[in-house]
Amino acid sequence: MAGSTVPRWRSRSESDILIFLMSPTSSVSSTLTRTDIRNIAIIAHVDHGKTTLVDALLRQTQTLNPRREPVERVLDSLDLERERGITIKAKNASIVYRGVKINIVDTPGHADFGGEVERTLRMADGVLLLVDAAEGPQPQTKYVLRKALELGLRAIVVFNKIDRPEANLPQVEEKTLELFFELNASEAQLDYPVVYTSATQGTATRDLRVPGSDLVPLLDAILTELPAPQVRLDEPAQLLVLALEANSYLGKLGVGKLEAGRLRKGQRVMQIRADDRRTVGTVTELLVFQGLKRLPVEQVEAGEIVAVAGLGTIGIGETISDAAQPRRLKPVQIDEPTVRMTFGVNTSPFAGREGSYGGSRLLRERLLKETETNVSLQVTLTDAPDRFLVAGRGELHLAVLIETMRREGFELQVSQPEVVLKEVADRLCEPVELLTIEVPARYEGVIMEELGERRANWQEMQPTAHGTVHYTFQIATRNLIGLGSALLSRTNGTAILYHRFDSYQPIRDKRTRRVHGSLVSMMNGMTTTYALYNLQERGTLFVGPGVSVYNGMVIGQHARDKDLEINPTKTKQLTNMRAAGSDESLILDPPRRMSLDAALEYIGPDELVEVTPRSLRLRKRHLDPHQRKRSLRQP
Repeated sequence: MAGSTVPRWRSRSESDILIFLMSPTSSVSSTLTRTDIRNIAIIAHVDHGKTTLVDALLRQTQTLNPRREPVERVLDSLDLERERGITIKAKNASIVYRGVKINIVDTPGHADFGGEVERTLRMADGVLLLVDAAEGPQPQTKYVLRKALELGLRAIVVFNKIDRPEANLPQVEEKTLELFFELNASEAQLDYPVVYTSATQGTATRDLRVPGSDLVPLLDAILTELPAPQVRLDEPAQLLVLALEANSYLGKLGVGKLEAGRLRKGQRVMQIRADDRRTVGTVTELLVFQGLKRLPVEQVEAGEIVAVAGLGTIGIGETISDAAQPRRLKPVQIDEPTVRMTFGVNTSPFAGREGSYGGSRLLRERLLKETETNVSLQVTLTDAPDRFLVAGRGELHLAVLIETMRREGFELQVSQPEVVLKEVADRLCEPVELLTIEVPARYEGVIMEELGERRANWQEMQPTAHGTVHYTFQIATRNLIGLGSALLSRTNGTAILYHRFDSYQPIRDKRTRRVHGSLVSMMNGMTTTYALYNLQERGTLFVGPGVSVYNGMVIGQHARDKDLEINPTKTKQLTNMRAAGSDESLILDPPRRMSLDAALEYIGPDELVEVTPRSLRLRKRHLDPHQRKRSLRQP
């Protein structure tokens, strides 16, 4: 290439020669195209096969060692992710194909964790949009695709699960194209390439008439259809921190894509915070992603996703730039929270029995620490030192935080979720969501009755190929609370619900309905078979015999829409004619075991969920019955 204007050099951090090709517009600017790297994000609705596809890519590029590393759901590394079957935290990994390093960002598929999607898409230069070949585009598909298109990213549409018997590709392809039009995609974005895959079988094809045998067609499409990073190598270093990681040896790591210049180990850099405060620091370590591991390097060039150590106070949205010529990057915009709860110190009679951390100071520190990495979360201090207002993107978002703290040994009590109101054009508005429900056709009356009582606006109803009906509603977020458990109960567990934030709209109907009455213990002690047997006809019990209860604890749901105070510790009065052994013939109905999600949906405005590492208990906000009655009389 003698006489060519294309520059070459050897990086001190890698043994390969990195070739940077001048872009067509480079005669005016110093923007270069780095051809040895692709940065891609994989986005999809929940359970459309995103994590399974990443597993197959890692396996077929020999990135994983099956003898040393797990080969299923590798990036779902958190216990909660594996238990719930969803991605909660965005993860980074990389593979090498035909000499090109492909950095992969696996993003969450649930709307409640959309904050992870919004910021991690900034690391990518293109996206793989996974769509289930049977279900088609779902609510989260629309949400994540909108974010990608707004950033100007090009997408490869991957129709996954083509081996499913109920796959309906013509209809799904048409709906996907309509979705791109609906989201105002540009002409270039509308001309998207298509790949058909079966992630479980590890196959892909560009032509359905030619069955695939591996994922090579998908990998080839990534190299040919998605753009390489455009970098400004001759400018000062600029990196926007989009994720944080903790390392026991290096401390806090800021992760992001280096937009311009170079970063070297030991380099002096400027840390520019969101409020434009500036602090000089030193890069103590640079780590790039190699497979699932972090590889230390001496230097990185623009276009690479890198983790930077040495800045102990680094936060998401901050810029790391050259100390001599600091330049700030535009911070990422995160949608506001829509649901909030009150987190408080556990005040029940059983406080301190099962948890390791329960004080207000520890609770406050833990919540504020969470906001450093969980950018969609907001924590507000209240007038009471032992209560904190925590706002998030949805019930699931907050439930995952509660479950995480519970497993760390915290004891706390949380209130019923409530919506976050805001003023728009001098009018008080509330969040409204798009709700989709898929149920067997025989439950049409149940769906219409339940959603009608919750004042939802029906928008669409479509039968599916496998005998179910797909409904779309617009519903206020406050009326969504408790809907999941109600529909699952009334449809025998067959209802599938998804919802995502749509917009803020003026409050039209302030009425809320009490959907249940509770069975409230009026005694302290241990539940007995004799007492529960006589009480089970009053409603549904949440506890069995031999369970410790206290005055004000909710132990069941009343059959009527009002609370009933009961004595679940009552014992049989023994006489010569009545023996204790006769209790063995009493048969109790199995109690309803409340999960954390079900408990948060169940409780009313005057109830709390007591959360400890070993137990979940429902209780009244006021344990004293006289104080409860006085609070009901107050306006």
